[in-house]
Amino acid sequence: MNDTPRIRTVLSCTLLALTVTAGATACAGSGDHPLSAKPYDAADEIASNTPAGGKKADPEKPLEITAKGDDGRITDVTALDASGHHLAGELTADGRRWRSTAALAAGARYTVQVATEDDDGAPGARTFTFETAPAKRALTVTFGPEAGTYGVGQPITADLSLPVKDKAARAVVERALKVRSTPSVEGAWYWVDDKKLHFRPKEYWPTGAVVTVAGNLDGLKVGDKLYGGPSKPLKLTIGDRIEALTDASTHEMTVKRNGEVINTIPVTTGKPGFSTRNGIKVVLGKEYYVRMRGTSIGISEGSSDSYDLPVYYATRVTWSGEYVHAAPWSVGSQGVENVSHGCTGMSTGNAAWFYENVRPGDIVRVVNSYGEMMDTFGNGFGDWNLDWAKWRKGSALVADSSVPAATEDAKARLRPSL
Repeated sequence: MNDTPRIRTVLSCTLLALTVTAGATACAGSGDHPLSAKPYDAADEIASNTPAGGKKADPEKPLEITAKGDDGRITDVTALDASGHHLAGELTADGRRWRSTAALAAGARYTVQVATEDDDGAPGARTFTFETAPAKRALTVTFGPEAGTYGVGQPITADLSLPVKDKAARAVVERALKVRSTPSVEGAWYWVDDKKLHFRPKEYWPTGAVVTVAGNLDGLKVGDKLYGGPSKPLKLTIGDRIEALTDASTHEMTVKRNGEVINTIPVTTGKPGFSTRNGIKVVLGKEYYVRMRGTSIGISEGSSDSYDLPVYYATRVTWSGEYVHAAPWSVGSQGVENVSHGCTGMSTGNAAWFYENVRPGDIVRVVNSYGEMMDTFGNGFGDWNLDWAKWRKGSALVADSSVPAATEDAKARLRPSL
């Protein structure tokens, strides 16, 4: 009879019993291990460079926390402002010092939690708060347009209270300007100049989109002794996709709503010497009555091109005075020839219809005119005349942005109003 299996069973059971006994011995004294103890108050073992007596810290100086004496070391530091933003920092390898690596916010309140351990490995903890002094120079931003409903071509504008020229500072500002759209879109900011940015999507805004704009600059360090200030958020809704295409060679405007033609209108555009600008323009506003005078654009009074006329149902597309408006004096030329001083003229009935069916942000495009292209900036919103690749180069966050942010002529040129 072979007893080998039985012997193996007994040995296995013996080893199991030894293993269980050893495990029980290892766990029996766990309550006495240093790491299981409640952290002691490490206030006497930690020092910081924050001012005493309720004074406020200089946000230009980093936060430093050091271990006093030789009996312990710092193991972790967490610093949070009132908004829950972490202050980044580095701890030396020996645990003797922690130093912030990110700029402190101005006018902020921080809560700092420091974890330590002594020579025996027992954990300690200290929590303290401090405030930073407010900024002496605050950079604020004002968003535009005003809250409301706009057409699919409406750009978002951001006007800064102080100029920002440095590229690194521009990147800080741009990261803090948040645009969110539902549904989402691909978009980017463009630095028009040192104090103004425009935001537009790659394509027109989707019909029905809800757009929110916010600035997270408050307290943020932008540059040398320059910090961000508070800003008022903005909310827009996007209406139907209205597009008006004017062909200066056929003297006709075609108006579409959401891709469907809803009207075809005979028009007259600028005559030779006063040709209407080509390109994409965005409706800026509507004025029921405008008095248009040639002297306002440099035409001498009494000359053959002089005019002084009451104009109704005027829809503005440039700041310098280009409108789509009623021109009852040129009805005979509408649909036939171009006789205006630069505006798009139509009958009073058609102008009233156009006035009632468009809103700011809608698209007005002119083709086949002898006029110049619409300026990208400075004379309304010509943003859509810049292709997406060039638009992206106007962002401070694009790596290969060797081209100056605004290479377009930002000045509104004098143009005729009729």
